[in-house]
Amino acid sequence: MATLEKVPMLPSGHQYLLVQLKQLKETERPTVVQAIEEARAHGDLSENAEYHAAKERQGQIEAQVIEFEDMLARAVVIDPKQLSGDRVVFGATVQLQDEADKPVTYQIVGQHEADVKSARISFSSPLGKALIGRRVGDEVEVHTPSGDKYYQIDNIAFI
Repeated sequence: MATLEKVPMLPSGHQYLLVQLKQLKETERPTVVQAIEEARAHGDLSENAEYHAAKERQGQIEAQVIEFEDMLARAVVIDPKQLSGDRVVFGATVQLQDEADKPVTYQIVGQHEADVKSARISFSSPLGKALIGRRVGDEVEVHTPSGDKYYQIDNIAFI
């Protein structure tokens, strides 16, 4: 029997998935069903591009619904405001100093929440993996496709 892996996420990521799932089920699913019905009314389905496009979109929607429902069923919601400690853990906001002594800040988040532009990195990314369990003052080496990078942890916050 396979064990189901938990999916850690922040409260905002959990809420985002709930909203997206509701949108898919209540808006997009009925819209594509209507489009399929209209395309069927046009006759021959073998050469009906509108029908095939709508069916393809329906498949994409159903796949997303299954994926979101699965993630929500396995979700472990972690509120960083409820955390404390001196080690980097999921949800922590970490201030780093890179090799050029330039400060950078990242929050460690779930895979579907990651957005580098918003300074949110996945716990499973190379940098996320390297940071987990580390303390202020620790030096971190990260192996990336563009070469090795080095950081020093300056601060860990739970906000």
